[in-house]
Amino acid sequence: MKAAQLALSGVDKFYGPVDRGVHAVKSLTMQLDEGEIVALLGSSGCGKTSTLRMIAGFEAVSRGTISVAGKPVHELPPVRRNVAMAFEGYSLYPPLTVRENIAFALKAAKLSQAAVDAKVNEIAKLLEIEDILHRYPSSISGGQQQRASLGRALVRSASLHLLDEPMGQLEPQLRAVLRGRIKHFIKERGLTAILVTHDQTEANALADRIAVMEGGVLQQFDTPTVIKEKPANLFTGTFVGEPPMNVFAADATLEGGRVRLDLPQGVSLTYPESEFAQQVRDRLRALRQVVIGVRPYAVRRITNGVAASVATNQWLGDQTHIAADFAGGTIVLVEHDRARVGIGDTIGIGIEPRHLHIFDAATGEAVAHGMELA
Repeated sequence: MKAAQLALSGVDKFYGPVDRGVHAVKSLTMQLDEGEIVALLGSSGCGKTSTLRMIAGFEAVSRGTISVAGKPVHELPPVRRNVAMAFEGYSLYPPLTVRENIAFALKAAKLSQAAVDAKVNEIAKLLEIEDILHRYPSSISGGQQQRASLGRALVRSASLHLLDEPMGQLEPQLRAVLRGRIKHFIKERGLTAILVTHDQTEANALADRIAVMEGGVLQQFDTPTVIKEKPANLFTGTFVGEPPMNVFAADATLEGGRVRLDLPQGVSLTYPESEFAQQVRDRLRALRQVVIGVRPYAVRRITNGVAASVATNQWLGDQTHIAADFAGGTIVLVEHDRARVGIGDTIGIGIEPRHLHIFDAATGEAVAHGMELA
């Protein structure tokens, strides 16, 4: 088993007095393996950047501990943590050229000039900034500054590489290219990296595991596949996935060998009890009030389905997104072929039990997911 390269235990961050100030990060406990890439994913203000800055040493830990390679570092100054960080705000040295910025830590480590040049040239080629190495930060674009900052962090030998929204200023095509290159670079060298992002595409493409955060609380920490297919709670289920998961409040009734899920406005979904595992049936009997979710890709148009009225039909070049009025809300379907339906047309909605996600309406915690039902 790989050694834990980073361990956070019961970490709290208050801005202001402890227990009275703004509680930005709440009792965060997580471990990163050596050579792992982890993404901290969440919306603005969820605590992900505060977490990164505490690891780097730029924010004080209010409570709890942070260890790197088995050594406590939460009370050490940044310079003693052996952490390389690419800031969202770039933080390049204005008097130095891009080449000198990237080479700064390498020269401080007393590498030979030949080794410094080789490393700078390699990372510049990877990030496509070879043609601006001679220029100063004030004379290049925000996207170029961001790549220079990223290069300065990646070129260093460090225990951890912390990347704060490292590609937020780049155009989509370049971002897509660099994601693959950066992941290969990190993996090839066995680096351990933490990426802060609000972009789930970036998190899915780069990370081995994703830590979903909201309100300062770690909601789920797992692989991209598990988080999408088995969200731990309603927040993660609706936050991760594009288009977002369709969700509806439902009353669950079990009688006559059938499971009936009553949605708003008289809409009911009925399935044989045999489609649900015994433990799921027991939970449904106990809860009664649940929230059901289904991914747009899993919603089907069928002849004898529940009636829904088409609100929009968008062809995106390689798939169709249909939004329809359903159970007092909107349900979104994604189809790979072009759908010939018009606004106001009635379609039949079909949802197989193996595609259902069921959540406790009171707590938001997951009750069951798709293939786990039977």
